[in-house]
Amino acid sequence: MSRIGNRKLEIPNGVTVTEENGIVTVSGSKGTLTTSLVKGITLKVEGNTLEVLRDNDELKPMHGTINANIHNMIEGVSKGFEKQLEIIGVGYRFALKGNKLVISAGYSHPVEMDIPQGITVDVPSNTELTIKGIDKVLVGEYAANIRKVRQPEPYKGKGIRYKDEHIRRKEGKKAA
Repeated sequence: MSRIGNRKLEIPNGVTVTEENGIVTVSGSKGTLTTSLVKGITLKVEGNTLEVLRDNDELKPMHGTINANIHNMIEGVSKGFEKQLEIIGVGYRFALKGNKLVISAGYSHPVEMDIPQGITVDVPSNTELTIKGIDKVLVGEYAANIRKVRQPEPYKGKGIRYKDEHIRRKEGKKAA
């Protein structure tokens, strides 16, 4: 069984963690994030360490989840999160147009995606994309939605992939 819920979290300098009426607020130099606690789970802050406590063993699955979520919030408001994507294929490219990301991925029309609040998108070159934000879930979900536009195919490797992702390649048909 995982022991994630029992780990003590370090609170870095410049980050404050407060709990009021079952709502946890984490503030730091990059912004503020909030989440709600399940009944029966409490926080104990001592100096610069934070401990998540549960009342009984029925809350064991949520204990680790809440601990991990608070850890991600602390890391997000202090360092932030980043995902890098790349697009491979002839004529495939990323472009920014106002508050929209325009993806040319081999379809008859370019795909336009709105950039959500709290995320910044940077296009260093027309084949690379960097997504930054303080909310790990929001950054990961937006990156996954962009990847869904044209997933990498296994024969030539064309499509949108994460920067360090390895695509398993298949062998094509053999000539007789």
